[in-house]
Amino acid sequence: MRLRKILEDVYEIELLDASDEELIEISETLGLALSLDEMKKMQEFFQSLGRNPTDVEVHAIAQGWSEHCSYKSSKKVLRKYIFGIPSTHALIVMQDDAGVVEFDDEHAYVFKIESHNHPSAIEPYGGAATGVGGIIRDILNMGAKPIALVDPLFFGPPDYPYEKLNPGVKHPRYLLNGVVAGIRDYGNRVGIPTVAGITYFHEGFVNNVLVNAGCLGIVRKDKIVRSVVSEPSLLLVMVGGRTGRDGIHGVNFASKILGEKSEEERQAVQLGNPILKEPLIHLILEANDAGIIRGMKDLGGGGLGSVVGEMCYGGGMAAEIHLDNVLLKEEGMAPWEIWVSESQERMLLAVREEDLNKLEDLCEKWDVEMSVIGKTKEGENLEIYWHGEKVLDLPLKFVTAGVEYDRPYKIEKKRVMQEIPIEPNYRNLFLSLLSSFNIGSKEWIIRQYDHEVQGKTVIKPLQGMIGYEGHGDAAIIKPLENSWRGLAITTVANPQLGEIDPFWASLYTVDEAVRNLVSVNARPHSFSDCLNFGNPEREEIMGEFHEACRGLGEAARALGIPYVSGNVSFYNEAYGKNIPPTPVLMAVGIVEDVRKAITSDFKEEGNSIYLVGETREEMGGSEYYRLIGAKSTMVPKVNLEELKTRSEQLLKAMDLGLVVSCHDVSHGGLAVALAEMCLGGNIGAEVDIGSLGAMRSDFKLFSESATRWVCEVKKGSEKEFESTVEARKIGEVGGETLRIRDNTRWLFNVHLNIMRDAWKNALKDYVG
Repeated sequence: MRLRKILEDVYEIELLDASDEELIEISETLGLALSLDEMKKMQEFFQSLGRNPTDVEVHAIAQGWSEHCSYKSSKKVLRKYIFGIPSTHALIVMQDDAGVVEFDDEHAYVFKIESHNHPSAIEPYGGAATGVGGIIRDILNMGAKPIALVDPLFFGPPDYPYEKLNPGVKHPRYLLNGVVAGIRDYGNRVGIPTVAGITYFHEGFVNNVLVNAGCLGIVRKDKIVRSVVSEPSLLLVMVGGRTGRDGIHGVNFASKILGEKSEEERQAVQLGNPILKEPLIHLILEANDAGIIRGMKDLGGGGLGSVVGEMCYGGGMAAEIHLDNVLLKEEGMAPWEIWVSESQERMLLAVREEDLNKLEDLCEKWDVEMSVIGKTKEGENLEIYWHGEKVLDLPLKFVTAGVEYDRPYKIEKKRVMQEIPIEPNYRNLFLSLLSSFNIGSKEWIIRQYDHEVQGKTVIKPLQGMIGYEGHGDAAIIKPLENSWRGLAITTVANPQLGEIDPFWASLYTVDEAVRNLVSVNARPHSFSDCLNFGNPEREEIMGEFHEACRGLGEAARALGIPYVSGNVSFYNEAYGKNIPPTPVLMAVGIVEDVRKAITSDFKEEGNSIYLVGETREEMGGSEYYRLIGAKSTMVPKVNLEELKTRSEQLLKAMDLGLVVSCHDVSHGGLAVALAEMCLGGNIGAEVDIGSLGAMRSDFKLFSESATRWVCEVKKGSEKEFESTVEARKIGEVGGETLRIRDNTRWLFNVHLNIMRDAWKNALKDYVG
């Protein structure tokens, strides 16, 4: 690679006459993560200008063209299936760095979920912590106060043999402990409750852990801030943390396949500081209340390059930047390093010159550093200066808009088949399911998170009698002091279904998200999606992506529930293996009155138990078949009209006060749903599944068919419930055991204490 020094710390890259081999060398040596075709496109551009680029320009372009920043492989598919879905109930106020949706006449809620997968695979504590920090800033830069966090996590099995690990791959137990600690320490210290999430174990995540983080905030409608600027002569002011070498090439790293040498890219992992984030949040909210912010964006993936480019290009402005004004953590940083650094806890504010003193006063009050690094201007070009010398002069469109691909794809159709295993010992199988990694208690994780801080969490992630709590379907936040209106939050994914059929798995994911919200008496309102997939350069992976997006779009369009924000994470591949297709949903629902919220625990002896929805012999992707090693490609199908009808019926029954507990039927099927309700209420039940049809008992108990709930109905309210909801009565609450029969055949009778021991000890031997 040929360089020519033109200034102190600035080099010219001899690109114009570089051969293909030299272009590849430039990309690899500088860590650009660009393909040969992309390097050629860059070369042709500078040939048209008649000059070589500076190293600042090359790094700026590479960052803007990264998969993480430009969505070059996914934009076309997202436009086709996901974008622009009309809403039946939710009024979308704005779609920017996060979705802004109407909450009431005066307020909006803001939320988003995104990935921090590659950094967490290399440095689980720091990667997970900065994932939380980054998503908080996405909410903050819309002017909203962050009030809740979620954490969907996906690991390899905790008992995975060490000898089977590939070189450079960390063991799932190490990753689990590090990731949970990072989320715990950041969320707890910054004072935002972690209220919902997923912890999922699957061999497909051994090489590539998935760490997704979501945040929800609340804002007055008249205080919403845009992430774009459309006014010239605004001062661009950096506030918060200083800029360092941590996080350099983070987005480029996220756009590459992990391998044995990925550990050497540890500098791509940012360093979070929740102690600094907390006063930064106060500063931003006070500055916004004072009306001095004309535009704002957080410095996360892509650093200054993404922020300045996207803010100005989105508003039709250009910018002039002076990098020597940026406050640094360490001496000797080159201009390109400053431009692409993804150091945490930084925000860029656009303010008018007459408001600068007010911002300075607020920064002094909260002990937060600030520096004026440039200004907006008319024009098309971004100009960057280093000690008075221009080191970058490029059209913002070329740098920021990036490239876009219509990647070839291949949809693989699997043969429909289902093995019929020998009928199991029901008691033993039931207890094995309760103690399996994906069904057993995650209390060890949940209890490390402060889900009570801020005092807004009405329904917690663990629900039931004190000392006997079980998992709930969704958490509920009461965001406003003087209103009983609430927000329900849940996260959903199902990789076991995804690896069989991405289309139906996506429909099922939407179905489960709706079920979870309805279970707590919330009307499903809006979605944010985090789409985790393998290498998009593989046709079969793009086929999975197309099918998943088609399923997500079809479901949301039929339900009238829009995707208001989202994220795509590609290149989750290592050693030739890709993760299962894993679209994750963060779903938000409106609770009209939090005092009418429903939890999942059984309440009172003598109450009736009803099953809403149809059970079918669809065992593909089920925990039952995974546990016994049986094969099936018959995944649960979703009837969207049925989902709408049943949801409306249940919400009406809940509003009438007929339902005292409710739980969706998902992982482990009906048997597990009943067990979890018993455990949370510390009370047993007697159930007869004879009315579910002529199928075998194991299918009735362990099928994970969609659109199903178990409801506990007040004694004496059965007739009114049956006239409101299409459902079948299957039992009564009572006793100290869960007793299940199929007509006259008893399948098992298990005491609460035995169920609880199995459920609580699922991860006991593998966690701290």
